[in-house]
Parts: sequence; C-alpha cells; structure tokens
Amino acid sequence: MSMYSQKSKGVVIFHSGYGHTKRVADAVAEGAQASLLQIDADGNLSDQAWADIDAAQYIILGSPTYMGGPSWQFKKFADASSKPWFADVWKDKVFGGFTNSASINGDKLATLQYFTLLAAQHRGIWVGMGMKSSNTKASQRDDINRMGSFLGPMAQTPADAAPEEMSFGDLETARLYGIRVAEIADRLFTASLSAGSLDH
Repeated sequence: MSMYSQKSKGVVIFHSGYGHTKRVADAVAEGAQASLLQIDADGNLSDQAWADIDAAQYIILGSPTYMGGPSWQFKKFADASSKPWFADVWKDKVFGGFTNSASINGDKLATLQYFTLLAAQHRGIWVGMGMKSSNTKASQRDDINRMGSFLGPMAQTPADAAPEEMSFGDLETARLYGIRVAEIADRLFTASLSAGSLDH
C-alpha cells in the first residue's frame, strides 16, 4: 500500500432550526464521509468539536437561510472562529457550504456568499458544485441541482413540510457535493504529503 493512500479528514459544521438543514447536513456528511458537528440552539460547539475542526483537512459549512442570511447561531460560531483566524489554524483547508430555506429563492445565495467570504478570511480554498443545473421544461422537483446553484447546494422545503418530505433531488445533490469536496481535499492532501509540506 502506498504511503500516500491516506484519506483527508473532514467535518460538517451546521445549525438547523427545525431539522430540515440537518437532513441536508446528513446527506453531505454521507457523501464526504465526514464528521457532523451541530451548532446548538445557543450557537455553541463543544471544545472537542473545535479541536476536530482544527484537525480536519476540509470544512463544510451549513445553515438555514433566515432573513437573507445564515442563522444567528451560525453567525455566533463564525465570530468565535476569530481565534483560529488569528493563528491561521484553518489556512489552506478546503471549504464548502450548503443552505436550505422555504422559498425557491429565499436569498439562499447570500448565505452561500457569506460562507465563501468566511472561508476566504481564513485563507481557505472553496469548492464549487462541479455540476450543471436541471433547468429544462422536463426538469422535476427531484432532479439534481434543481435550484441551479454553483457555489454550493441549495435545498428548498415548503414552510409547512416536515423534514421527511424534503426533495430527494436536493438531498442527492448534497450527497454528491460532499463526495466532490472530499475528493478535492484528498487530492490536495495527497499532493501535500508527496511534497512533504503537510502541517497536520
């Protein structure tokens, strides 16, 4: 077995208000084979969760879109990440992100842009969708990337729908995105090992 056959380690950090975003997080984590770190109702993560983030090679961020951006609980986590920011702990890590809201638009793009800016502030490397959208007359609710996003998965759940009623296409889009983020992280991780420049 090659000494470079190791896999990168990843985490999915998310807040979910009603369980819908958690289903998307579960799908992303399944595809990426990453650990789930849920931000609690007070916007906090455990000390162990913070240590897991520091040790990861890739970080995938998730939040529902509320009032044109991520939830306040996610923003509290983002503000708290200023501590690793000062020390460049997350520099050159691979980043991705996803969101969910009740409306077709719901200003989900603003949430994904918030994530990309947070990743850029940490000097991270953002991974886009890597897939085209389903945008023809024949397109259906359960098609892949039906929201037409290119930054990261967008899920749409009617306001009166339970998490169990979410679109299969949205969840499968999230799973495939998780695979993509992990694969790109693996390539960079292996290249770093080969070059002898891996810090973690």
